Formats: sequence, structure tokens, C-alpha cells
Amino acid sequence: MGTDNAPAEDVRGAVEALNDPARGANPFDLILVGRAQEIERELGRHSGADRSRITVVDAPDVIGMGDEPAQAVRTRRESSIVKGITLHADGGADAFVSAGNTGAVMTASTLILGRIKGIARPTIASQFPSANGFCIVADVGANVDTKPRNLYEFALMTSIYAEQIFGLANPSVGLLNVGEEEGKGDDRAVQAYDMLKRSRLNFVGNVEGRDILKGTARVVICDGFTGNIVLKFAESVPGFLRSKLSAQASGFMTRLRLGVARGVLRNVFREMDYQEYGGVPLLGVNGVSIIGHGGSTAKAVKNMIFKADEMVRKGVNLKIMEMLAGEEPEAS
Repeated sequence: MGTDNAPAEDVRGAVEALNDPARGANPFDLILVGRAQEIERELGRHSGADRSRITVVDAPDVIGMGDEPAQAVRTRRESSIVKGITLHADGGADAFVSAGNTGAVMTASTLILGRIKGIARPTIASQFPSANGFCIVADVGANVDTKPRNLYEFALMTSIYAEQIFGLANPSVGLLNVGEEEGKGDDRAVQAYDMLKRSRLNFVGNVEGRDILKGTARVVICDGFTGNIVLKFAESVPGFLRSKLSAQASGFMTRLRLGVARGVLRNVFREMDYQEYGGVPLLGVNGVSIIGHGGSTAKAVKNMIFKADEMVRKGVNLKIMEMLAGEEPEAS
């Protein structure tokens, strides 16, 4: 019930995920949690849906985008977010995916699933395009106020996520700061730098905002206040570029040049489209919780499901726990 066009896009994305031929070797089942009558009505529009792999769980309440997350999670136990995450916590599902109220998903995931032992605060890690493919930025909104230890934990979890999901062996880690030199930034940044420098992570030092797109580091760490601003700015870039290109396409020759470059431009915009990545994981909770954009289409929902499935199969949380057990640097 999470997308702006729920449950139509959510159900279509679920059916497309089940029918994707690339996933035939690793099948999974889906539990659709929400207003059962509406979900069943949408499922009836998809004749190719394999109902043997779909279970519908009725959740008559929906936490809206404008609801206060903590209060909604405490009081609206029949909401799709709370019932879905509770189902995951109780072992009835291996992962949870939602494009609903982000704050409510984070709050419910933290309270109901709990945190991985040794992790003080979960983090949201988001994929960004870069000159060498992509980089992953964390945190992009879960924690607006952080301590040095939190930043270290974000780096550890995101490094493991990059290794397990994207196959990046020993990914480089940079700390987002106002300058590259050691000693830059406030006390928190200086202490976090020291912790990362003494860790077994592949820490390459401070990086600046321009280094995200340059790909200076595969993993970029910051507090959620800064990261969310960076994320929202990045999401606005494709629309801005399209409007500028459209404004320039006034003459025949200009339109001809743009037509020739259409394939290249399409590939560039695809790399910048969050629909291609699906959702972002809430790393650090004792489970798999994937958060999607409210404007997600069926394509994004499908890719969110694939990301959740991959995180379960590759045991990302287990790898985080193993690394925590072997390394716990303290701030100087």
C-alpha cells in the first residue's frame, strides 16, 4: 500500500518480479500485506500471476505519508507497515519491502526487528552514479545527528553491503568532509577519521562533495542530514537536465543532433534513475528492510524485491555481525 498509485503499481511490480525469467533459478514467494480486497482486485487484472506463490494478508489500516512515524507505529497495529514487519520479525517472512512512509518503516523496523548486536544506529545506504560506475553513500536520512562511532559503523556496514551485493572486494571508503586534509571538519569528523584510519576498512581519507560523482571512493560516509540533502539534490538532476535539453531543442539541427545522441542520453539517464536501483536497505536492523520511493513504479517495486531477495541469500547481516566481532575500534 506504499506507492503513490497503490496498490496497482505495488501488485504489478510483485507479479513482474515473480515472472522475471532471470530469477527462475532462485525462486521466492511473496506475501502482499495491505487492504485485501483492493489487492485481490489488482491481482485479478494480471492473468499471468502465479497465485501458488502469492499470499495476501489483510491489513485494513494504512500509515500515510503525512502521519507522524513513531506515534503511527505505536498505535496503528493493523497498518500494512506494522503487520508486514511483525510478520518478518516472527519468522513468517525473510525480508520486508515498502515504498510507504519512510519514517514509519525505519521506526517499525528498529523497534520490531531490533538492531544487530554492536550497532547503535541503523543507516540508509543509497547508490549514486559515478565516473567509474557508482558509489554508495550512507547515511542518506536515517540519522540527522551522529557520533564518531556511528559513522564508523555506517562505514563497516556499507562496505559489507558493497562487497556482498555489488561484488566490490575491499571497497574504498571516504569520509565526506569540507576538505581532503586530515584534521578537517568538526570534532566529530576528526574523531571519525581517526577510527576509520585505525580500522581494517580500506579507508582513503576525507572526500568532498565533488568526489561522489568522480568516484574517488566506492563508499562515502556522512551524517543523515548531509546525506539526505545530497540525495534530494541528486534526484533533481535528471529532471533538470531533461528540461534544459528540451529548451535547447528549438532548431532542426539541434533536434537532429539530439536524435543521434538519443541512445547515449537514454543510457546516461538510466544510470541516474532510482527506479533502476529499486529501494535502499536499512542496514543495521536484525532483518532485511528495503525502503522505496513513494513515486515508485512497478519497475522500482520489482527491483526492491530483487534487492531484498539478494540480501537474504547473501547473508549480509551475518557478515556484518562477523566483522563486528573481530573489530571494535574506539574513538581517541
